[in-house]
Amino acid sequence: MTYPHTRLRRARATAWSRALHRETILTPADLIWPVFVTEGEGVEDPIASLPGVSRWSVDLLVERAKEAVELGIPCLALFPNTQPERRSATGEEALNPDNLMCRAIRAIRAACGDSIGLLTDVALDPYTDHGQDGLIDGDGYVLNDETVEALVGQALNQARAGADIIAPSDMMDGRIEAIRAALEAEGHINVQIMSYAAKYASAFYGPFRDAVGSRGLLKGDKKTYQMDPANTEEALREVELDLAEGADSVMVKPGLPYLDIVRRVKEAFEVPVFAYQVSGEYAMIEAAVAAGAGDRDALVLETLLAFKRAGCSGVLTYHAVHAARLLRG
Repeated sequence: MTYPHTRLRRARATAWSRALHRETILTPADLIWPVFVTEGEGVEDPIASLPGVSRWSVDLLVERAKEAVELGIPCLALFPNTQPERRSATGEEALNPDNLMCRAIRAIRAACGDSIGLLTDVALDPYTDHGQDGLIDGDGYVLNDETVEALVGQALNQARAGADIIAPSDMMDGRIEAIRAALEAEGHINVQIMSYAAKYASAFYGPFRDAVGSRGLLKGDKKTYQMDPANTEEALREVELDLAEGADSVMVKPGLPYLDIVRRVKEAFEVPVFAYQVSGEYAMIEAAVAAGAGDRDALVLETLLAFKRAGCSGVLTYHAVHAARLLRG
């Protein structure tokens, strides 16, 4: 195969030919839309550090769910903005069957039935007054086994409310096995677990912490349980353990800076791999657009296509609605 017998540009010469030879396809069905729920009625609360993203009260979040169904987005990821007075050192609001998350699950389920999936975050940081994902000792160290016990209760609370996918984002050791056993014991045999298996201690999470109200509360950092950005082999060990413990799918977080991890996980395990295009990634695209440094439509579609090309089954992205509209024409 040598030039001129082989000219790779032949297949690129026309739009129809480029479409015919395209190796990776992106559709609205590849998207999961992370949304933030807050207290009140008729509330849309814009998030300053996430331009174009708002917290929604339950009634308006139901309307967003209907919009997602119409656009062909198959799943919402729910995150609560818990009121300060409901936060505590032990995060017991996570176990309240009438908490903000559970009310949102029930309302969306009542309005949309099974036409959309509901993925729910399992971690204590939206509920603690110290901003850590788990219970802490007197020195501020996050306790593993005690936290796992609380996470099991949180997962069951969400499953009872109607969650389809439990997504533990806490990075505690052994929590997948404990949650899977509890779900099975209580008869929630079809509730999936999407494990945040390779979640890194990243600098890209700032706007998310604003959205759930934990940034100003966080004492210290999360480096004792989230992964070191320098490590790859450790990510493979984390994924292997979580799959053995009962995860149905795994997640890499953040997204674009860790596409090498996505590819390694996909090649090693051949399981559904998802990535989270996190708040800092979203904010960077929006900042580039605002500065005139790039076109939003092109940037959004190119970055999402990169996730699929790297091996993702789907992507959690705040650009889900915008991307779905572009993809549907």
